[in-house]
Amino acid sequence: MVLKLSSRDVSGFKFLFFLVTIFSLISLLVYSTIHMKFIKPLEVDAPLDRFSEARAIQHVAALTKEDRQEGRPGLRKAAVYIKEQLEMLKERAGSNIRIEVEEATVNGTFNMIVLGHSMSFAYRNHINIVARISSADSLETDPSVLINGHFDSPFGSPGAGDCGSCVASMLELARVTAESGWIPPRPIIFLFNGAEELFMLGAHGFMKTHKWRDSIGASINVEASGTSGPDLLCQSGPGSWPSQLYAESAVYPMAHSAVQDVFAVIPGDTDYRIFSHDHGNIPSLDIIFLLGGYYYHTSYDTLDKLLPGIMQARGDNLLSILKAFTNSSKLLNAREREYLEATTNDYKDERAIFFDYLSWFIIFYSRRVALVLHSIPIVIFLVMPFLLHFWDSRSRSCFATFYDFVKGLLFHAAGTILAIIFPVILATVRLFFSSYAMNWFARPYLAYLMFVPTSLVGLLIPRTVWRCTPTSQDVSVINKLEALSEEARFWGAFGFYACVTSAYLVAGLGGGFLTFIVLVSMLPAWIFFSLSVKSYDHLQSPRPAVFYVIPLIPCLTYSVYFSGFVIQFLIEKMGMIGFLPPPYGYYVTDVVVAAAIGVATGLCVGPLIPVCSHWLARFSILQLLLHVSVLALALSSQCFPYSNLAPKRVVFQHTLVTTDANRIVNSSYGFAVLDSNSLSFLFKYAPEVAKGLYTGKELSFETADMSSRETWLGSFPVSLLFSQTLKFPARSDGIFKHYRYFPHLSIHKPHTISSDRSRRVYLEFSLGDLEEVWVTILNITGPLSSWSFADNILPDPEIVDGGPPSYMLRLSGTTQANWTFWLEASSSDDLRVEVAVVDQVLDDEVERLKGLFPDWADVATYSSFMSSYIF
Repeated sequence: MVLKLSSRDVSGFKFLFFLVTIFSLISLLVYSTIHMKFIKPLEVDAPLDRFSEARAIQHVAALTKEDRQEGRPGLRKAAVYIKEQLEMLKERAGSNIRIEVEEATVNGTFNMIVLGHSMSFAYRNHINIVARISSADSLETDPSVLINGHFDSPFGSPGAGDCGSCVASMLELARVTAESGWIPPRPIIFLFNGAEELFMLGAHGFMKTHKWRDSIGASINVEASGTSGPDLLCQSGPGSWPSQLYAESAVYPMAHSAVQDVFAVIPGDTDYRIFSHDHGNIPSLDIIFLLGGYYYHTSYDTLDKLLPGIMQARGDNLLSILKAFTNSSKLLNAREREYLEATTNDYKDERAIFFDYLSWFIIFYSRRVALVLHSIPIVIFLVMPFLLHFWDSRSRSCFATFYDFVKGLLFHAAGTILAIIFPVILATVRLFFSSYAMNWFARPYLAYLMFVPTSLVGLLIPRTVWRCTPTSQDVSVINKLEALSEEARFWGAFGFYACVTSAYLVAGLGGGFLTFIVLVSMLPAWIFFSLSVKSYDHLQSPRPAVFYVIPLIPCLTYSVYFSGFVIQFLIEKMGMIGFLPPPYGYYVTDVVVAAAIGVATGLCVGPLIPVCSHWLARFSILQLLLHVSVLALALSSQCFPYSNLAPKRVVFQHTLVTTDANRIVNSSYGFAVLDSNSLSFLFKYAPEVAKGLYTGKELSFETADMSSRETWLGSFPVSLLFSQTLKFPARSDGIFKHYRYFPHLSIHKPHTISSDRSRRVYLEFSLGDLEEVWVTILNITGPLSSWSFADNILPDPEIVDGGPPSYMLRLSGTTQANWTFWLEASSSDDLRVEVAVVDQVLDDEVERLKGLFPDWADVATYSSFMSSYIF
């Protein structure tokens, strides 16, 4: 059967090829921008007054020689290395510059909400390295700029990107400041904190105890949620002047105020929270590597994953921003800031609008300006029917015109909704026939091949329906039905984006600039199209549509830039959001990515639809788009979802239940995963592990035991992202080769009873002779009314399945001394204390099992010593 194409079909395919070419070129430009291809890294012999990526890389190499987790020797060695580098700078500094270097040991206790759960933290002996670089005549009270990065690494990760790259950048910035001849007009404080991965303890300790904390007038937090990509300004505040200063000074600006709209829902947090909100109220910037998320918090976060150019861009940006902050008249110390807040509204937390254009330049305007700018499009949409009636009152009824515009708005909204629904349906259908989800995890291009064509079909469907619903204009007077239809579709789409922009404005969010850019670009595009119609018959030739597209290219470029960045980030993070309960949890991650690509397609292609759909909404083109989607779907089924460049995250816990100080009563292995492909998938494709667990027998999930939530107490609250966890029996004698005494909780001294019948229990906690403790979690259940932590304030209780309230306490920090504390009960009912200690020493059998996993699985492995007590 030969498909016969009409002349309009042929023209439609030519126009489609034109659009594909345009978007392909835009995508290449965007890819080059996101991967810093336009930045040339400076070598080791670069001028002393320039930031050199090569010099910074040398620091990353030194820091990643050993693991830098809490409890491991490598963390202390990293602190020594950082301090030595700073001391060398101090020795080389001239007489007109002062460099002060301190090693600070921080201790503290406080309550905080982490991943949506309230818990208490008590920590001791965490190390911060602090350096203050200032002019020789500076005073201790002079307003200063703090730049912060953490040198501890995540559990089981070398931490080259997170956050060895941050520390290396700071060391190179300190060198430039000390050796370039530039004397900072205000002091710069470099905080190398050693306990961020334990939920921001190093930053908390600094803000609570350090003598320079009240001098800080602004802070810059440098972080990494990956190993590459734009060094994005993700958060700014309180007040809008930090982001304004960034906009004025950044060499390679990379910022989107829209990111702040969604940051709160992303699992994770940064030290920015401590400085700007919880304990400082300091005007701050949060600057983060966002891409390369496949390696984030895995053993694959190594030096070779840092793409050339990204650290150079970060360093050049930070150096320029530091100079701008130190010269700013708005830089105030804590006392000056408090006075200003009490007497003026200058420090009101007004969220500004800002966004960069391919890192070439940044656009910044205040919310007050946004209130005017973002309101103009909706006014234009409402006024336009009356203006058209005024220009041609004989043939145009303003109310009929407005009705057609509203109808165009509804049709465009329907197309946008279908552009989301169709990919979601395809994703769901695929899962019915596939044995695993997230098939593009290692091959993200498959997501685009499957979902973009399907989304385009959804966008174009309303055009075919429109042909059956003529406009309300009196076409007997002027025979321009098709022209009026395109006018109604255009202004309907314009009204749709105007409504979205207004909705952002009313909600107080920062993402309205996305659709505002579209609106600003659509007006000249419509003018070009209208003028070209006078020269060409737009029903017979696509040339007027080409003239409509050309003025939109800058807008389309930005839409692809923003959307591509967000989708890539989302795809990379899908492996970390946790596996929701079956059966629906299996579909969630695929559906989220499909919906996101649908939204992105609506943003990138939607502005073209009012005019271009005349040539694209043809049956032959729709058929081609569906065939491409089906082909990509079939191809995806043949591809394995993981590789060592996109590993599957696995948690392997050796659980040892102890009693007394040297007796083990139970030993087991626990396994958990973090994405939609369950443990059955894991063991199916890792048969050697299954054989090792069952001594050659086939693994049966019907006979395997499910782990209880309490088993994973040591990793709380991250453990709440786990699902379908399994446990298997294990031997325990191997651990005695390493340890003789285990963690143990005991009564420290006799309890006391007060006049209101409350009783106070005095306890002592010993870690035994464990060597590499990461963290200790205490789950206290019962009538707890007070305790000796967090200023005697309890966190909000955890209540599981209607059970009694329980209170979570997290202890960290190594020392020879035991922890002593008291718990107060409001009645004579028992207090139950469950203890879980996470240790990084593994016995030989655990090491052997871990080695059986294939290289496409990243396995975080640890020992968990658990015990339970009643007082």
